[in-house]
Amino acid sequence: MRDHDFLTSNNAQQLWHPMGHPGDLQANAPTIIESAEGSTITDMDGHTTVDAVGGLWCANLGYSNDVVKQAIADQLFKLPYYSAFAGTTNPAAIEAAHSLVEFFADDGMVRAFFTSGGSDSVETALRLARQYHRLRGDVNRTKFLSLKKGYHGTHFGGASVNGNIRFRTAYEPLLPGCFHMPSPYTYRNPFNETDPAKLAQNIAAAMEDEIAFQGAGTIAAFIMEPIQGAGGVIVPDASFMGLMRDICDRHGILMIADEVITGFGRTGDWSGSRHWGVQPDMMTTAKGITSAYFPVGATLVNTKIAEIFEADQSGEAAIFHGYTYSAHPVGSAAVTACLAETVRLDVKTNAAARGAQLFSGVQKLAQKYDVIGDVRGGHGLMTGIEIVSDRDAKTPMDAGTMKRLHKATYQAGAMVRLGMHNILMSPPLIITESEIDQVLTALDAGLSSL
Repeated sequence: MRDHDFLTSNNAQQLWHPMGHPGDLQANAPTIIESAEGSTITDMDGHTTVDAVGGLWCANLGYSNDVVKQAIADQLFKLPYYSAFAGTTNPAAIEAAHSLVEFFADDGMVRAFFTSGGSDSVETALRLARQYHRLRGDVNRTKFLSLKKGYHGTHFGGASVNGNIRFRTAYEPLLPGCFHMPSPYTYRNPFNETDPAKLAQNIAAAMEDEIAFQGAGTIAAFIMEPIQGAGGVIVPDASFMGLMRDICDRHGILMIADEVITGFGRTGDWSGSRHWGVQPDMMTTAKGITSAYFPVGATLVNTKIAEIFEADQSGEAAIFHGYTYSAHPVGSAAVTACLAETVRLDVKTNAAARGAQLFSGVQKLAQKYDVIGDVRGGHGLMTGIEIVSDRDAKTPMDAGTMKRLHKATYQAGAMVRLGMHNILMSPPLIITESEIDQVLTALDAGLSSL
């Protein structure tokens, strides 16, 4: 490793960072995180904070799980890589697929296709959805429905079903045939509806109208996050996902649950879909699948889809899609170990308890600071704070003030994430009660600095 002076002087000079302007990052160098332990991170200057972002919604087991690290090390020395393309595989991949399907059995999942991350998993689900309908003879079912404010990765397919303009504008035109329904966002929505249950009904009606307009026989799938993450931690009414499931069933449309963020205990249950009592046709996963110790994702499918592919005699069910690192043996070893640790540590129970603590604490801060326009969460360790310059007018806070808030909170002891005028928090699922208190104290200090 180069010395401190080299790292600081070259920070953002050669490396282009995801989700940032290259020029801005050169002028305002990123924080260099040097080490981590448990739920805390330490930067190059020795400043230690609670990681209230959990890496990027992904370090579910924190940074010190030796069981997962050892599994990675053991596999690395035994078989560092081999292809899982048709004709070869490896023992670790077989075991990981078995463990993953077993983990999501109550969600109705029976087969797994491994990828390198969440964007890959979404791309895979969109492709398989189209192929599924072709195998059934519904060749016109090529379109996709999704929700505004939704986030589904950065591939062209994922960006096309994304519901946030930031991930779309610079790359358009995107995939044709993608249409977006209103988000279950009670703070801002086109119906001016603040009642979550009524808003869910309004969106269901809009969905029915769009399906009628497009023609049900042209739509392949509907994709949604059980709780919208990057869009601002937007929690729907308890009825919402079930309403969407019913509409999809009536019109022969597949339901894809994007569980990249919400899976593996984040919502206080093992999946976001299970949290709402819904079984989707497909699930996309990543992040918590290895607690980010190795880049792995997976797309899972239910029996309805598996049977169509596996019964095909024409050859059309061949999946000519995949990634060099699909079912990577080291990643697969990480999956199996991480799933076992996720269950052993019962992180969903801690996520529910610590999530309630965090949500309650932020609600108290909202009573203290007028710049807090809305607080969202209350279901596991997912909390969003919408910052406004005028609470009555709901005027979004300017970018400069948000950056100052972020910096002050970090200096006070907590790393949080900015999402436009939102503060987003998704700490490790092993976080302790005292560490949540530290996050709340740091937020208090950051808000008081404005």
